[in-house]
Amino acid sequence: MNTITHGGAALAKAVKLAYEKGETDYFLNPMVLTDAQGKPVGAIRDGDAVIFCCRRGEREIELTDMFTDPEFSNVERTFLPNLDFSILTLYHDKFKSLPVAFAPAKVETPLAQVISESGKTQLHCAESEKFAHVTFFFNGGRNEPFEGETDIRVPSPKGVPFDTVPALSLHEVVDKATAEIGNIDFAVVNFANGDVLGHTSNAAAKQKAAAVVSEELKRLTTCALAKGYVVMITADHGNIETLYSKNGQPHVAHTKNQVPFLVLDPQGKGGVHPRDGVLGDVAPTVLQALGIAQPAVMTGHTLTPEHTYGANRRVLLVILDGWGLGTHDENDAVYLAHTPYWDSLLSSQPFARLDASGEAVGLCSGKAGNSEAGHMNLGAGRIVEQDDRRLESALADGTFSKNPLFIAQVERCIAHGRSLHLLSYLTHASSHGSIDYPLSLIRMACAKGLRDIYLHIIFDGRSTEPGSAPRLLLELDSQLAQAGAGKVVGGVGRGLALDRDGNFANVKKAYDSMVLGVGTPYCES
Repeated sequence: MNTITHGGAALAKAVKLAYEKGETDYFLNPMVLTDAQGKPVGAIRDGDAVIFCCRRGEREIELTDMFTDPEFSNVERTFLPNLDFSILTLYHDKFKSLPVAFAPAKVETPLAQVISESGKTQLHCAESEKFAHVTFFFNGGRNEPFEGETDIRVPSPKGVPFDTVPALSLHEVVDKATAEIGNIDFAVVNFANGDVLGHTSNAAAKQKAAAVVSEELKRLTTCALAKGYVVMITADHGNIETLYSKNGQPHVAHTKNQVPFLVLDPQGKGGVHPRDGVLGDVAPTVLQALGIAQPAVMTGHTLTPEHTYGANRRVLLVILDGWGLGTHDENDAVYLAHTPYWDSLLSSQPFARLDASGEAVGLCSGKAGNSEAGHMNLGAGRIVEQDDRRLESALADGTFSKNPLFIAQVERCIAHGRSLHLLSYLTHASSHGSIDYPLSLIRMACAKGLRDIYLHIIFDGRSTEPGSAPRLLLELDSQLAQAGAGKVVGGVGRGLALDRDGNFANVKKAYDSMVLGVGTPYCES
């Protein structure tokens, strides 16, 4: 088979045309490969097999629902009742009846459970872009709140580019949180701006976002301190602090930078001097301040071993999403921004540096942190092995493609003359997945004799360099040629396919392109 027949080069040309129209990787509208008669090639048919080659969590839920839920009613869609649909990891309990290749290992006894079982109350508050992180991930993979836990979800802006609204819904988040401060024993509040704006290429918007974070952080902490709360401030990973990569291009991905950890105690004298550590040390520190015994399964260590909090204390934990410790120079958005409150905290309060990437949060060595790993470690009180390390290990030792679930799907396709479809994430390094997953499956399926293997590309635009999709598609073409099978039949941006904010009209565009062949047509000629 020659390179062009694998479809990557043709899609690369279509993507370049979309770029010329002003589209970006993240929001690329659906593109569909058609034959000489204008009919879609490789559309998903009832009875075919589909493997969703993403592993992460909240962003995969809506598209999975659209493919698998017979009762789905958010938008009209053409349902395929006999589809053989499997997922890599169990990213929501609602999918526990689906075939799952790598069974989950939930966190035992997370912080929220310990607080609940002590009889205390708690608040988990964030805007929708990060709501799953202070609930599902912070609670160790649990979807339902614990006894005494109140969850508040503030809608994020919809239908507009985030760099046009750098404040997001942070003011409303702080409004909701301050209304509850004084009524609950523990609160965890996420500020989404650092991560959401950090993924854009707009330097001015990043600085505006940092300014809003500083302003709203002052409002929230002032309220909590006035009511006697111990306030702990940290981040889940770095992002917004780095403006440009070494090549001068806008930096739009997570960083490996350490994150800050501060403790403000209105009853303390001389300030609190936390030690350096990892994100998994934060939960034990919260329990120390609350006066709750740390369970043995929580193997992290308090960051304030020498501080005495006293009895009957309450705690506010603020998570500044994507807010790493930067270079403190012209390449640091936080440094450049007007952040008087944040600046005063760093200059007047002792603070620790926490490792939030790589092995320190259960990821592969050298890998940048992410919101899921960050919040899971923060809530678990230990280092939690992440799915990326489990799956990377499986790729390395060859057990990934030997997974019985995948083999059974391929064998059913062969036996019944059906096609295998791989929803493939076009990136080498993302917390959502890797193009190495579908490539491994293609090599296995090809060895077994299956040839009808179709790749439906989901473009990244976050963890990959902006505008890199054509180059990655050409690389993919070469790898498919080496494998001897697999055909790229279309693509759509992550912002549509992997929505997490109820924009089902966008998800439907992705779904319809894969199932009905609806999208901008392109061909190989």
